[in-house]
Amino acid sequence: MPEKPGSYQFYDADGTIIYVGKAKKLKSRVSSYFHTEVDRYKTKVLVSKIMDLSYTVVNTEEDALLLENSLIKKYNPRYNVLLKDGKTYPSICVTNEFYPRIFRTRTINKKWGTYYGPYSHLPSMYAVLELIKDLYHPRTCQTPLKKEEIERGKYRVCLDYHIKKCGGPCIGKQSHDEYMKNINQAKEILKGNTREILKSMREEMMRLAEELKFEEAEVIKKKYELILNFCAKSEVVSHTITNVDVLSIANDGNTAYINYIHVNNGSINQSFTFEYKKKLEETDEELLSLGIIEMRKRFGSKSKEIILPFNIDMELDGVTITVPQRGDKKTLLDLSIMNGKQYKFDRLKQKEKLNPEQKSVRLMTELQEALKLPRLPYQIECFDNSNISGTSAVAACVVFKKMKPSKSDYRKYNIKTVVGPDDYASMKEVVRRRYERLQEEGERLPDLIITDGGKGQMEVVREVVEDELHLDIPIAGLAKDNRHRTNELLYGFPAVTIGLKTDSELFHVLTRIQDEVHRFAITFHRDKRSKAALHSELDEIKGIGPKTKELLLEKLKTVKKIKEADHDTLAKLIGESKARIISEYFEAKKGAGN
Repeated sequence: MPEKPGSYQFYDADGTIIYVGKAKKLKSRVSSYFHTEVDRYKTKVLVSKIMDLSYTVVNTEEDALLLENSLIKKYNPRYNVLLKDGKTYPSICVTNEFYPRIFRTRTINKKWGTYYGPYSHLPSMYAVLELIKDLYHPRTCQTPLKKEEIERGKYRVCLDYHIKKCGGPCIGKQSHDEYMKNINQAKEILKGNTREILKSMREEMMRLAEELKFEEAEVIKKKYELILNFCAKSEVVSHTITNVDVLSIANDGNTAYINYIHVNNGSINQSFTFEYKKKLEETDEELLSLGIIEMRKRFGSKSKEIILPFNIDMELDGVTITVPQRGDKKTLLDLSIMNGKQYKFDRLKQKEKLNPEQKSVRLMTELQEALKLPRLPYQIECFDNSNISGTSAVAACVVFKKMKPSKSDYRKYNIKTVVGPDDYASMKEVVRRRYERLQEEGERLPDLIITDGGKGQMEVVREVVEDELHLDIPIAGLAKDNRHRTNELLYGFPAVTIGLKTDSELFHVLTRIQDEVHRFAITFHRDKRSKAALHSELDEIKGIGPKTKELLLEKLKTVKKIKEADHDTLAKLIGESKARIISEYFEAKKGAGN
């Protein structure tokens, strides 16, 4: 094979093209596939299926990229990246009619007219259309106007003419030259060339003023101000940046999101993000090269400068590649990166809305990678203690499966062996009881234990799980700052802080687990205290059963109100004899000084 630029095609045993590539030097690139060791597994699979190959020599690397792009679209090979637009964004069409129309459309047929776009940000598109409508009043009717028919008086004006939204070209009230002058100016606005139009308008306005044609100058002035107002709202970076392409790339593993921005006369007049579905673990550099060719071809860009986040090994005739570190060009690059990340986030949310399981798997994978866990944390368990000065001491365990609460698996524990407020000893007792029982019953053990506390809690859990029960279960901890707000995820022994952003979605899920176990433990503790309080007051009264007690609490709400109720009130609720028993009991206690 020659050491020249070109495109190569691999075929399988059936003679089907399974991969299309491009190269600066065909011989070197193609031979690299057949070395003894290939780094990537998917590439090994591709090579194992190659039964034949062909190639096409071209003059430049740019031609090789263009040829590769067209062949991929034509044959859609199995192992090439798959370009996904996600959805069809609308464009603005200027028709090829005798009196052109301007409207938005999602259907592209270049026989009909010239297209501008597509517009991924719909408000921007509507703003441009509104400006053109206010400035030039292009016709909105779909009648195919013909010069001969206009001269014969075939057409009639519509409402737009009467409300001064159309100049009436259909009846000859607006000349063809004047109408086309407006359309040509509208095209310049769609291209982003507003500065040239403003300059031309200002010159015409000043000329009319010198000729004392103030009314005509006022009409031009209103149009001038409309365009100025529109420019003020558009994204203006720097008036020194003219005709530049900006591209950036964001990744989520199997899919790459490439954002394209075109800047002309300091204003962003094009922004578009598209997806590449990876097939062979392609690098960002390879994908960005494809993206540059795809976008420049799609939008007909002739920019002589391309701004990128990193250098790529690619040469385009007469085009400079810039990797800015500061200034206006860096601001543009940051804007592109932000757009790409936002599109990636939006697409992820769309997918997770259609398939909720995908979100759970993503969060579990993120946690596994952050903690370097041996397996996906499908089942997570978290413990918490609750007591007041050691009284009514309880603990709780909540279970999350696939990052969602599994309430049927929640467990409450009364502390049995610990006297006084000893959180560490209470935690040891509960963890020991929990996992001894799971072992005895042959139940599934958790993939991760999270403690509601810092290093101390993690250590006591480790002593039980590893030293006593000899179980291999990863243990993490959620620590609070001095304002009692969770701010750290701890892991390992000795425990270290894991670099997880506190505003990330994963951190929010972990704090939700913490809040849930805290709520569950507190609720159980309150219930226990309430039962203890009720027992001391009502369950001691002989002759008063559970149903009577429930009725009194339902109607009077608290034991205090039952004590304070008079005999007649009680008699109406539970009858004369039981009311007498309760009244005599509380009177006796009062007389005894209790």
